[in-house]
Amino acid sequence: MEQLDTLVVGAGVVGLAVGRALAQSGREVMILERHERFGEETSARNSEVIHAGIYYPTGSLKARLCVEGQRQLYAYAQQRGVPFRRCGKLIVASQSQTEGLRQLQAQAEANGATPLQWRDRADLSQLEPALRADQALFSPATGIIDSHALMTALAGDAEHAGAMLVTAQSVIPRALESSGVVVEVEGERFRVRQLVNAAGLNAVNWARALHGDDTAWLPRAHFARGHYFSLSGRTPFRHLIYPLPEPGGLGVHLTLDLHARARFGPDVQWLTEADPDQYPLTVDPARVNAFVDGIRQWWPEVPTAQLQPDYAGIRPKLVGPGEPNADFLIADAAVHGVPGLVHLLGIESPGLTSCLTLADEVVARLTLD
Repeated sequence: MEQLDTLVVGAGVVGLAVGRALAQSGREVMILERHERFGEETSARNSEVIHAGIYYPTGSLKARLCVEGQRQLYAYAQQRGVPFRRCGKLIVASQSQTEGLRQLQAQAEANGATPLQWRDRADLSQLEPALRADQALFSPATGIIDSHALMTALAGDAEHAGAMLVTAQSVIPRALESSGVVVEVEGERFRVRQLVNAAGLNAVNWARALHGDDTAWLPRAHFARGHYFSLSGRTPFRHLIYPLPEPGGLGVHLTLDLHARARFGPDVQWLTEADPDQYPLTVDPARVNAFVDGIRQWWPEVPTAQLQPDYAGIRPKLVGPGEPNADFLIADAAVHGVPGLVHLLGIESPGLTSCLTLADEVVARLTLD
């Protein structure tokens, strides 16, 4: 049986960042991706927002890795020539939502995020004349990034450090042995000394297949599909616009791409099947009515006829509808008892923002094994 030193399963933005960090630490690394190209799932179907670390419970992995992650990501993008823009965002609210806005401001401060600035109606009329809101928090650290260019840079760095990136190759978990993890690729078995499961939507199911009955520590996989609508024509907004968060997501918000095109979303549609591959990534045009209802709360003049279906993505969740949002789960030997094995589970937003700090976390944990 052939031996592999270090294997990363999955080449989304997090898998690529992990592979890069492990290769730069001196390991012999292989990154395997089941799709024809890297980053075809969650990494290519999100809002491309660099988050500031506002929403997450203080002390959580999401809070810690996001706050430091956005600082590292801006620096990395600047260094590697990855297109980005620190455009800032407004979290808008009505007068009756003042308390919720104050709580969000306090949460951001507790997390060590860049301080949020309070804006009243007069301020907003100057910042965004088309916006209709009583008040808002302005996050100057929030931005947008070209996610494909980011992944291309990470892949290039990984390969420059000696990593091998192979696409269109599924990794099947076979056995846990004292000397490593046994996997199968294209009918051939390999014994892997260190393995990182960064399989995204399939990470929980992949871990369950590997560990068999010994999975009391492993949460159930849940999935939520989010749809986006884009605005044909010029947008009047210069900043990202977000409502207060809602269960399962951050509400239907407006983001801008690097060409100043506006898109709205994602909404939250909970899925029932355990296999995310069973769901199409199409957008039903009829969903526009719910989008318009949400957008009109802060943009009454939204031109409904200019909203068109854009794309959809699926988020990996560790909790279901009605349950409190879950933190990232980095399941290492302290969780499952297997040295040299790390599962990255429930890596949804702010996973893109946290990709570099997630990678640092994985390297640190594997170094301890």
